[in-house]
Amino acid sequence: MAWFENVSKIKYEGPKSNNPLAFKFYNPEEIINGKSMEEYLRYGIAYWHTFTEDLSDPFGTGTAIRNWDKYDGMDRAKARVEAAFEFFEKIGAKYYCFHDVDIAPEGNTLSETYQNIDTIVAMLKDYQKDSGVKLLWNTANNFTNPRFVHGAASSNNADVFAYAAAKVKKGLEVGKELGAENYVFWGGREGYETLLNTDLKLEQDNLARFFQMAVDYAKEIGFDAQFLIEPKPKEPTTHQYDFDAQSTHGFLLNYGLQDHFKLNLEANHATLAGHTFEHELRYARVNGILGSVDANQGDPLLGWDTDEFPTDLYSTTLAMYEIIKNGGLGAGGLNFDAKVRRGSFEQDDLFHAHIAGMDAFALGYRVANKLIEDKVLENVVDDRYASYKEGIGKDIVEGKADFKSLEEHALSLKEVKNKSGRLEVIKATINQYLANAYAE
Repeated sequence: MAWFENVSKIKYEGPKSNNPLAFKFYNPEEIINGKSMEEYLRYGIAYWHTFTEDLSDPFGTGTAIRNWDKYDGMDRAKARVEAAFEFFEKIGAKYYCFHDVDIAPEGNTLSETYQNIDTIVAMLKDYQKDSGVKLLWNTANNFTNPRFVHGAASSNNADVFAYAAAKVKKGLEVGKELGAENYVFWGGREGYETLLNTDLKLEQDNLARFFQMAVDYAKEIGFDAQFLIEPKPKEPTTHQYDFDAQSTHGFLLNYGLQDHFKLNLEANHATLAGHTFEHELRYARVNGILGSVDANQGDPLLGWDTDEFPTDLYSTTLAMYEIIKNGGLGAGGLNFDAKVRRGSFEQDDLFHAHIAGMDAFALGYRVANKLIEDKVLENVVDDRYASYKEGIGKDIVEGKADFKSLEEHALSLKEVKNKSGRLEVIKATINQYLANAYAE
């Protein structure tokens, strides 16, 4: 059965194409930095938003029209597998990601849930083998079910801690079975609503214990995927323990976990934390913990996680600048953790949305690569910090200066001269590169 009978395989037609079902900037075979775009960008499809999302919101029921929703339970789960791999083939994505409850419904008991998962995992394994599509990462949903009302690994209830651990144990086994290149931890409810009833130290200690148990079990079963933590500052909790890249890094350092985890960074989560996406990427890159990316964007007029498809070319350019400077994403990739808008309810809109996102990052990649080739930002930064390459600045960097020598230097100064940062010129230059890339 064809689940997307109105859509053929999406092809690259170039920026002058008016075909809404064609790539304008993403050319999978184009070689940049010695790799094809397909190899370098490593696009992934989020199973939850693409195949299980019904487009409901706090003010209304779902609007999504999906032809697999005529089934229920395990029949629907099996239909989604078929539809998913048809979608992967037609959109040209070589990776996908999922939570355990995305692929298989929970049963009345944990044992029944395991049985459901095993049935679908067997299907996924066969489809992966036939299609060549790989699992970028999987994870356990330890936040939706009411049992996680007070958290999972940070719950005040030891039974819930144990249940969450059992789900992650199964997730690690599934990841190994399907050849996952990463395993993600997103603590949807690992935080607190109020400090008035919270033992913050115990919760964070338990979270660290949970992570260490996961590291130990992965080693025990020979699952060598990269472990990733996905920071988010709030929502659904008031405060989440993995607030942003820097606080998550501090957590890892504090508990001696820094050698086992990198970060899976999401653009919309950066926005909620009061940061730009490139800030989160930069911090992770310079500290050697940039692992993978959830590619989306938020609406600056709204205060929640809207998970929109990325179309902001300025943002994708600066994001790809950081990824290129990182040497790529290694085992990670660009996973479209994004959902179509509530009004885009037709099934074919899934293709339109992914085309927009894939094109946005492809163009951002082209522009960022050209900026790096021309050393545009590098030259700006080198000039701005030139005072640290000689004299007293060089002494500071090399650790030869102390307060006495710095005071002596300061006393010898007749005046302190600063240079303009010329931010407007920098932004105008980036705009020029964007315009030139489109013209080409």
